[in-house]
Amino acid sequence: MTNPENAAYFPGAEIAPTAVVYPGTIMAEGVKILDHAVVGKQPTLSPRSTAMREPLNPLELGPGTIVSTGAIVFAGTKLGARVIIGDGARVRERCVIGDDVVIGSGSLIENDTTVGALTKIQAEAYITAYSTLEDEVFIAPCVVTTNDNFMGRTEKRHELVKGPTIRRRARIGGGAVLCPGVEIGEEAFVGAGAVVTRDVPPRVVVVGNPARVLRDVPAEELL
Repeated sequence: MTNPENAAYFPGAEIAPTAVVYPGTIMAEGVKILDHAVVGKQPTLSPRSTAMREPLNPLELGPGTIVSTGAIVFAGTKLGARVIIGDGARVRERCVIGDDVVIGSGSLIENDTTVGALTKIQAEAYITAYSTLEDEVFIAPCVVTTNDNFMGRTEKRHELVKGPTIRRRARIGGGAVLCPGVEIGEEAFVGAGAVVTRDVPPRVVVVGNPARVLRDVPAEELL
């Protein structure tokens, strides 16, 4: 375990002997860092990367947060209270993760993303950079989000890169694909395998490729 003198954590934090804690990492009371997890890591960027390169603030882990076996959480990110980062999951730099969020095994949250309180992101989901997920969002396994309509071509793309915005209590079904910049309305339901190419209104069910409105979300399902 890397245990730098300038890491700050409460005595109640539990750190596995095989975990790696990078300098400056801030851990509140009740934090658990499990076997082979890595916290506070600095990003390694390609010379061609468009990600920002300014110095990062220390990683902050809120009270009761658990970083599970083999997970990686980067510097510059802030995790709220009682967050669970599943086995092998990764959370990149400059992310803000709200209280009581669950990030499932093998999922990846890319840089500069916000995830609201009580959101559940299930296994192997990919949340692209510059995305916004509001409170109580549900992301099923293997969901894919995207942020670049040009897929790396042309200089024009740099100012247009934007991930999806998923409003509070929306649900995204397994294997769905959300195209760059789309907005999923409050309490909307995106069916499994749907490909969302345009904004989804609040409280409707969309299915298919491209996704189309099927019906309203039943009243008994609304929170």
